[in-house]
Amino acid sequence: MLRFNMTLLLVLVVCALALVTSQHRARKLFQELEREQERARQLDVEYGQLQLEMSTWATHPRIEKIARDRLHMLAPDAAGRPLVTVAGKPVGGR
Repeated sequence: MLRFNMTLLLVLVVCALALVTSQHRARKLFQELEREQERARQLDVEYGQLQLEMSTWATHPRIEKIARDRLHMLAPDAAGRPLVTVAGKPVGGR
């Protein structure tokens, strides 16, 4: 009978240790999940900021200003643009 009780006690201790270990692991994994979710939220915010910055950099007036200031380019006047016709019909926005 003593041997049986000792065996049951050993099984009980092993089960208790397994329970504590699994709960500890679950808490660690939950903390890691929370950190990764926070990181995902930060990356979403950064992505939105980068999208906004990219749209700002690609605006037509900004590109025109850079072309004028840095590259010394000028838009041609309307009189200097050639009118291309195909089969007697003007091509372009006119």
